[in-house]
Amino acid sequence: MTIHRPGVLEALPAAETLWARWALLAAVDAHAADESKAGHRTGIWLDAEGLHLDDCGCTWWTMSRMGDGRFVLYGEDEASGVKFHQPRIDMVAGAPDWLPFEELRDRLEGHELGCVYWYDSGVWARASYPDDLRDDGLDCGMSRFVDRASVLGELRLYLIEGDHAPSAHHVLSDAEAYRLDVRVLLDSLRAVRPTDEPTDPDAVARVLAAAGVATPTT
Repeated sequence: MTIHRPGVLEALPAAETLWARWALLAAVDAHAADESKAGHRTGIWLDAEGLHLDDCGCTWWTMSRMGDGRFVLYGEDEASGVKFHQPRIDMVAGAPDWLPFEELRDRLEGHELGCVYWYDSGVWARASYPDDLRDDGLDCGMSRFVDRASVLGELRLYLIEGDHAPSAHHVLSDAEAYRLDVRVLLDSLRAVRPTDEPTDPDAVARVLAAAGVATPTT
């Protein structure tokens, strides 16, 4: 268990760090063919709404930038007991007015939402939970990004590390500092993704640029 169950605010890294880790993994696995597929999408990806994770079964999550140092993180894992808890837990109690309430209400009405966290000027927050709530799903959903070692392990599947290539630690550190050199990363990527499909450098570069974790290319 990486994150206390239910999630506690101090278990989450700064939203900027969480965004950078998630975005980097979305980038190295990006492919134009995936972007154009019709129907429900799975995996890790970035679009106009934000970063997404969906394993087509147990867990789905979205993280969106809301401007001015603000982020929102919401989703559900099958481990969450929030939406089934009695008395009912209001997941957006005390939430600021800049959250995407229309989307959240749609999810709530469809019984699809397990928890909501928001971040403003360096501070995470969420609604209060009753003492008997055992889990809100945050650990199962977000531990892969919160645990830096897990991020490095996943990243290494896509990189060629060696004497003339940066280490996964170096690549991740640069992404976390929002100074990743796109050309260096592209030169370090394996020609084939772990799924045995070819790497798509153009798609990788597009995601990095959209996520804002890379230095501008000239």
